[in-house]
Amino acid sequence: MDLTSNAGLFADWHVVADIENLRRSGSHETRLFGTHLAISRPGDGPAVVLAGGKKVVAREKYGFVWASLGEPFADIIDIPEAEEDDRHIVTGGSIAVHASGLRVVENFLDMGHFPFVHAGWLGTEPHTEVPAYEVAFTGDDQILATDCRFFQPVASPTAESGFMVDYVYRVFRPYTVALYKSNPTQPDRKDFIALFVQPVDEERCVAHPFLCYLMDGIDRATVRWFMQLIFAQDKPILENQLPKKLPLDPRTETPVRADAVSVSYRRWLRDRRVSYGAVPQAV
Repeated sequence: MDLTSNAGLFADWHVVADIENLRRSGSHETRLFGTHLAISRPGDGPAVVLAGGKKVVAREKYGFVWASLGEPFADIIDIPEAEEDDRHIVTGGSIAVHASGLRVVENFLDMGHFPFVHAGWLGTEPHTEVPAYEVAFTGDDQILATDCRFFQPVASPTAESGFMVDYVYRVFRPYTVALYKSNPTQPDRKDFIALFVQPVDEERCVAHPFLCYLMDGIDRATVRWFMQLIFAQDKPILENQLPKKLPLDPRTETPVRADAVSVSYRRWLRDRRVSYGAVPQAV
């Protein structure tokens, strides 16, 4: 993956619209990296994305329109869970956030905020400790956090009581992150949640959740409702963080053990010279 500059980042695939919303409206205007986009979907044909009147590279996948402002160096990420027949495949709504997209990704990776921001749902006092977990950089240049565990009173709408939930986090690309978490009714399998973050500009983004939930005991509407409930709790916290961009200098904040994946994410961005939406490291 060529992410050794922001030019490589601009050439990557990014979600710019939810297809279901586009079907209803017929057209949609948005921005990607500060570039104005006009999106339309004539009839049953594929979406057309224009920037300054010129067509840009676009595809439809997973219920979204994806676009690139250059020549993509890799395909859209592969999600095997989206092909499994016993899962609800749900887009979770497109949520505008007045914060850097990198801030949104880092928040997604943070288990430490569960008992305070999502009290009664994804966490509760006195269960505030984040047990030690493992973080590794994979051979395909992704970040993988494993052995993540956290007590949650309502881990999913299908949960009948609180339990210790197993998590795996994966950062695919700077603005693409996902987690796999224990399913309450099928302990040997996990639900899958991805967040495709569209950088509108350096301090604003649109978060596009994508959910692959096992069907047992739950319907599509409830899957979507639960995701929107959780994100609605995150949104005001994210929008009140200062600076709006994500600081990459390791001296900016004092990390603790629970921040291992966040520290790795910031280092990963620094090593790849990805600075769009970030406060660069001081020289």
